Amino acid sequence: MTYVIALPCVDLKDKACIDECPVDCIYEGERALYIHPDECVDCGACEPVCPVEAIYYEDDLPEKWSEYYRANVEFFDDIGSPGGAARLGMIEKDHEVVQALPPQEHNLD
Repeated sequence: MTYVIALPCVDLKDKACIDECPVDCIYEGERALYIHPDECVDCGACEPVCPVEAIYYEDDLPEKWSEYYRANVEFFDDIGSPGGAARLGMIEKDHEVVQALPPQEHNLD
């Protein structure tokens, strides 16, 4: 089991979750953040700090965003398990689920 970042993160990338993650398993794509399923230790530290409630435990992911589980897993298909996001910086790609979306607007007021 793992945590998953869903639609509310797209085009926002607040990154509070990155600062909170003790194992550096949250990677940055061009338009969204992704949690590496093999590096995540299921501590849950990321979930409460997300300002738009985009992070869910895998079993609690709303059905309307179920494809984001696949997006978080498949994002790492070609890069494997780098062992930490900080040394990679932003990865210049996104999963096809994110790529297909129109630009997202966020109102954080």
